[in-house]
Amino acid sequence: MGCTLVRQPAGKTGLVGIARLAAQSPLVRERAEVEYYRLPVRSTLNRESSGRMPFAWTINPYRGCEFGCKYCYARYTHEFMELWDGRDFERKIYAKVAAPELLRTELREARDKGLPIALGTATDPYQPAEKHFRITREMLGVFAEFSGLDFSLTTKSVLILRDRDLLETITARHRFSVHMTVTTLDECLARQLEPQAPAPAKRLEAVRALARAGIRVGVNAMPILPGLNDAARALEMLACRAAEAGAKFLYGNLLFLTPSALKQFMPFLEKEFPHLVKRYRQLYARSAYLRGEYQEKMTKLLAELRARYGLDGHRGEVPAAARHPQMALPFDSAPAEARFPLTACHNAL
Repeated sequence: MGCTLVRQPAGKTGLVGIARLAAQSPLVRERAEVEYYRLPVRSTLNRESSGRMPFAWTINPYRGCEFGCKYCYARYTHEFMELWDGRDFERKIYAKVAAPELLRTELREARDKGLPIALGTATDPYQPAEKHFRITREMLGVFAEFSGLDFSLTTKSVLILRDRDLLETITARHRFSVHMTVTTLDECLARQLEPQAPAPAKRLEAVRALARAGIRVGVNAMPILPGLNDAARALEMLACRAAEAGAKFLYGNLLFLTPSALKQFMPFLEKEFPHLVKRYRQLYARSAYLRGEYQEKMTKLLAELRARYGLDGHRGEVPAAARHPQMALPFDSAPAEARFPLTACHNAL
């Protein structure tokens, strides 16, 4: 089961901050090789400080994620709790059960918070723990009480369809979008990279269902992993399937390998794709980010696919409630509508 937290007074262990809270979190449930803890929280809205993201605030209902994606950059967040085994990120899940009520309070005082807000940036808000704790659903209920926010939700899970009723309300009241992450259409590769996440076909079915419900939804082709899912043909087929399912946008980022993620990803690569090990060591020798010619090539390819399949992100009409927001939070202007024909998927071959 991995290393076990010893519940001792903080004065004896020397733990402080989030590590102390984690050490004092009660075990509330255990399933197979996963342990669930209730984690006390002091806030829900966290400032995005890197300057690289298109949102200002993040919300994560859970710490840790059961999907066990081999490339996950967020494993380092468990290190803040003095959990140094990278596998504990998927084996010890901390549920922020008091977060919905805190969110309500913070949104009421949100005039100076700055927007947009992104839900599910470090852990999946619809991972299996959500079936038990229902924190994400409670948070969506809070958002449904407000209007005029710029708000997005990112997931790999089809469990999102459970909350279609709330998502429809939020769509009518906010400038809202769902980002469904689909790393690859290759079912075998997806199972290797994301062992506990729903199959890619199921995720695209969820995209279709959300789009039919009038919810603005798109696909995140993230991360793009050199030599694994970056072939032009594969990405074009993904863009085509996304468009067919009713997606409004397609985004993609290159693999970001933090040191903690590298410790999990490289042994996986050595076992499953040994021919790529040398290339990855060279690519990520100096930085967790990829820059230069490869980045430029992939950026250009994604831009071409967005144009070809009408996945430019046009929002359409802003809901009336969002045009007259109760908290007077400004929106960016929507991009002009692109007029690109939708090519049949067989042409992507």
